[in-house]
Amino acid sequence: MQGKGLVTLVAIVLGLICLNELLPSFYANKIEKEAKAIAGENSVKYQAELARLSKDTLNLGFTKLDYTSAKQKEMKLGLDLKGGINVLLEINQRDLVNDLSNYSTNATLIEALDRTDKAQKNSSKQYIEDFFTQFDAVNQEKGTSLKLADPEIFGNTNLSEVKFNTPDDQVKNIVRKKIDASVGTAFEVLRTRIDKMGVTQPNVQRVPGTGRILVEMPGTKDIDKVKKMLQTSAKLQFWEVQLGQEVVPYFSQLDQLVKTKGDSIGVEKTTNLMNLIQLNSTPGNAVANVKLADTAIVNKLLNSAIATKARPVNLKYTQFMWGYKPESTTSNSLVLYAIRGNITQKAPVDGAVESANINYDQLGRIVVDMQMDSQGARDWKTMTEKNKGKVVAVTLDNRVYTAPSVNDVIPDGRTQISGNFTQEEAKDLVDVLGAGKLPAGAKIVQADVVGPSLGAESINDGVMSFLIAFAVIIVYIIFYYGGAGVYAVIAMVINLFYIFGIMDSLDATLTLPGIAGVVLSMAMAVDANVIIYERTKEELFRGKSILEAYKDGFKHAISAIIDGHATTFITALILYIFGTGPIKGFAVTLMIGLVMTLFTSVLLSRVMIFSRLEKGKSLSVWTAPTKNLFRNTWVDFIGKRKYAYYFSAILMVISIASIAVNGFKYGIDFTGGRNYVVRFEKAVDAENVEANIGKLMKTADGQNNIVEAKTFGNSSQLKITTDYLIDDESLAADQTVEQKIYEGLKSELPAGMSIADFKSADKGHAGIVSSTKVGPTVADDIKTHGILAVAASLLGIFIYILVRFDKWQFSLGAVAGLFHDAVVILGVYSLFYKVMPFNMEINQDFIAAILTVIGYSINDTVIIFDRIREYLREKKAITLAGLFDDSISSTIGRTFNTSFTTILVILAIFIFGGDNLRGFMFCLLIGIGFGTYSSIFIASATAYDFLRGKKKEEKVTGKSSISNAEIVE
Repeated sequence: MQGKGLVTLVAIVLGLICLNELLPSFYANKIEKEAKAIAGENSVKYQAELARLSKDTLNLGFTKLDYTSAKQKEMKLGLDLKGGINVLLEINQRDLVNDLSNYSTNATLIEALDRTDKAQKNSSKQYIEDFFTQFDAVNQEKGTSLKLADPEIFGNTNLSEVKFNTPDDQVKNIVRKKIDASVGTAFEVLRTRIDKMGVTQPNVQRVPGTGRILVEMPGTKDIDKVKKMLQTSAKLQFWEVQLGQEVVPYFSQLDQLVKTKGDSIGVEKTTNLMNLIQLNSTPGNAVANVKLADTAIVNKLLNSAIATKARPVNLKYTQFMWGYKPESTTSNSLVLYAIRGNITQKAPVDGAVESANINYDQLGRIVVDMQMDSQGARDWKTMTEKNKGKVVAVTLDNRVYTAPSVNDVIPDGRTQISGNFTQEEAKDLVDVLGAGKLPAGAKIVQADVVGPSLGAESINDGVMSFLIAFAVIIVYIIFYYGGAGVYAVIAMVINLFYIFGIMDSLDATLTLPGIAGVVLSMAMAVDANVIIYERTKEELFRGKSILEAYKDGFKHAISAIIDGHATTFITALILYIFGTGPIKGFAVTLMIGLVMTLFTSVLLSRVMIFSRLEKGKSLSVWTAPTKNLFRNTWVDFIGKRKYAYYFSAILMVISIASIAVNGFKYGIDFTGGRNYVVRFEKAVDAENVEANIGKLMKTADGQNNIVEAKTFGNSSQLKITTDYLIDDESLAADQTVEQKIYEGLKSELPAGMSIADFKSADKGHAGIVSSTKVGPTVADDIKTHGILAVAASLLGIFIYILVRFDKWQFSLGAVAGLFHDAVVILGVYSLFYKVMPFNMEINQDFIAAILTVIGYSINDTVIIFDRIREYLREKKAITLAGLFDDSISSTIGRTFNTSFTTILVILAIFIFGGDNLRGFMFCLLIGIGFGTYSSIFIASATAYDFLRGKKKEEKVTGKSSISNAEIVE
């Protein structure tokens, strides 16, 4: 056959490349298994064994491997398989605008920034674009005609490129470039910090078109430390401090306000502020000493609108900041400082650190010595001259590290931070300062945390589901197609090897949805083989020789295979463009799988089969039980289409009614919020847990926040979801929510369990095994991108079908079928989300499932349309209805085999693939069932009704009764 040598050469070269890429993963895994076998559960001994085994080298001639280099090159596993943290950081662009405007207090600028903050909650645009819109609106409302180049906006020394007469459009471009450069700087700083942490295989990348940075750190266990390291700006600031005599009278006044307006503030009227702040035990230069459990309520009081309005003149711009950790003498309390602010809230000293190192003071305590940059040194000298004999605070990210009295002027920028450090804390601070400062604050707007035990379980579940699904495919295809099925299995095994090898070479991350993508690629490979073998069977039944039958089988099948793969590839590409995190992994895997399926199942399989046939050997394409299955099957599908229309209309009415009445259970991807999967040592009552936690989570006006607890997987595991403090994206807010959940669950947890143990559940004990956080702005982006993804997928498929089939009626039929499938699936989720024992939320996983169903359904439709197109070219002496029935009936074998094997595969993943994939797979099950149905009774029937024109055709009651009426096109 033509091209045999080239296909063989490509297969060999591709195989060698993949082998070279996958060897490090196999070798690293081998070494780790050997170390585990010797060390058992002893982690210290395990590390020692790894160190010993790492000295060995494997020399294969073409490559040398040792454990260290192999570990760096091994395939990346996502955090859902390995445990760890995945966060989306957003650089605070309001800070960047303030810096570029030199902290201007211009009223128009401030109002535009405030409006932008509000607009961002429901906007998918970049912050700076919303700011420009709001600035123009405020400018117009006030009639100020203020230009962006004005000295009070961007015409200052911080933007030397902006002159007094620079047009607004040019200023906008300059500001955009500056902000983009700042985000780039933040990216480099964060990457340096992560390198210093020594994390294996971290993934740090900018999200194009946003001020966001994605950080994935598989295997990381100390989640709070990671969050703190990532969000710390490393912008060291020095402030003047206000002492107790200035602040205590205000506290007394606020205490009285609580007694009359506590409900409006969101606290009990019986709350005694003076007792909470423990003035008698306040150390040093702080103004309060508050128990850790009471810090949240004190924050709520001080930051409430009523408390802010009641501030006296001397406290109008005061910032209340906590000490960064409990004092050594008060381990269960935090001290509170009153920082003297100003209208711009810009610190008197705000500089970067050129160098930092760990040292010891005269008493042997750990301190951090620093050298400031030149600007910081000048400002620090001025401040120490002005405040000699007074108290100043050294802060990092609004946390006070130390607040000493200034004894002497410090002229050279050298200073020291003391703060009751441990050696590890001091090292972390030195690493952060040494990596450089972020150009603005960073906040975590989305986070996924998976504990190591859950990651290990996910690997086991994923591998188990994959092996079962693969075994199902192998058994069925060999049973149905005999010898030809063996070649299909060989092609699939090679395909699998190529998929993993290419993923590794592209440095792609394998996730649990990625494994699902691999399995679906296998299903597509089965489909390609089924199409080829069914066409080959048809040729054999026509009396052709085995060699000629295979030749014609491949020839007639190629068009349908390419069309089916192309439409599925379109949906996978759209998933990649609009998806995030694991969904991108699913899309990448599916795209690689589709391309490799075309190569292995069509080209390579063809080479192997014809190499055998050209030697005169035979190759069966059926077995005795399957030889005549679906042969001569003919059904009057078009004649029965009206019944299908009625059935589908009823389904869609029920679905739409349920959507209108019941709505959906939206995931936090779409609404914003936090969820936690918590494991217990015994069965728990979800309703009691929900009530207990709900009491602890109240809004500023005293109302309860939304809290939902639902059994997840089994009765000793819950998924707890809440929107409490979701607008607060700080680490402190995360810790507060976790503290509240811990307190609400205490009665269900083992006696004496600490919150630290609760937050890091591992094998053998209860606690949080995974958590997810999605901020409101990210949720809005995900929702918008999801809608765009579905719309773009439908449009792309419509255009592709129109181009390939040259008739808009086919495009309309295809989209009608897909619309039908989508509405029915949404209806099922609306009807049953309250009763199903697994997750049925509408989230980005659901969008991925919908798009996958669209890809599968259109693939099914294209196979039928391809046969209709073929018959339209060849058969002009039958009715159009008969032609459609012939086309659909002739593809029943392919439709059944593909749908049956795919459903078996998805059932295997649904049953054995773990709780996280169950909702995803349920959507696919429903979608593939209705997708198969809609390909015949909606897509094909709609195309027929719009193709047949106005002429009336004879009724076709059987294949033998097809008339010679002219086809109406």
